[in-house]
Amino acid sequence: MQKNEIKIIEEISLDNPIFIEALPGIGHVGKLAADHLIDELKAVKFAEIYSPSFPPQVFIGEGGIIENMYNELYYLKSQGEDERDFIILVGNTQSLSPEGQYSLCGDILDFIESFGVKELFTLGGLATGQPVEDTKVFGAATDTEKIKILEEIGVEIRSSDGGIVGASGLFLGLGQLRGMSGICLMGQTPGYFIDAQAAEAILIKLSKLLKIEVSTDELEKRAEETKSMISKAQQMEQEMISHQMTPQDGDDLRYIG
Repeated sequence: MQKNEIKIIEEISLDNPIFIEALPGIGHVGKLAADHLIDELKAVKFAEIYSPSFPPQVFIGEGGIIENMYNELYYLKSQGEDERDFIILVGNTQSLSPEGQYSLCGDILDFIESFGVKELFTLGGLATGQPVEDTKVFGAATDTEKIKILEEIGVEIRSSDGGIVGASGLFLGLGQLRGMSGICLMGQTPGYFIDAQAAEAILIKLSKLLKIEVSTDELEKRAEETKSMISKAQQMEQEMISHQMTPQDGDDLRYIG
């Protein structure tokens, strides 16, 4: 494979669809939210994307069956109060290199632009490096009008102290150069495990922005499991700290500092 390939599974026609990107990233927050959205609304896969910039590997699934590294495009028609069409990008990987990211994002933008996409939403996680009790959702956008919309639904605006790395940032940037407008939603997450709690938080905000109804019952169950995981991790951490601070027989209590 020498170049990016978009394999069409079903020829479709859409009316001015909204594009949603949610590839794997920090805490898999965006991917988990989008996968849940696809399942709940019964979205239909219509294309697969392969790239030489994906990791040179395959996954081994149940029964030893392999799974290629690829991205998928799903569509929805006439959803929500505004009866809008949607294209959703998910997958099991992102490009490894900056060159690969630019090339693939550009090709995907070319493809979705042919359907009339003018509005983008990208989903991801915002790493805290530590447990989060009350998950906040941060946002950034391509224009001040979108920022006002985010503020109206209680999304905290991401200030100028950082960037948006990977596909979630690049789609917005390259899309803006094409005259598209967009928003990135980022759920706070420790960043070191799949975070259902953060996924639920951004899905709730996304539902308000898109004026659609999506049950988060299953995500709430996963969020409870996530909270339990955090509690166990904190307990293990405290036990390790206590063990390190407790002198053992024969320990030399001197230290260098």
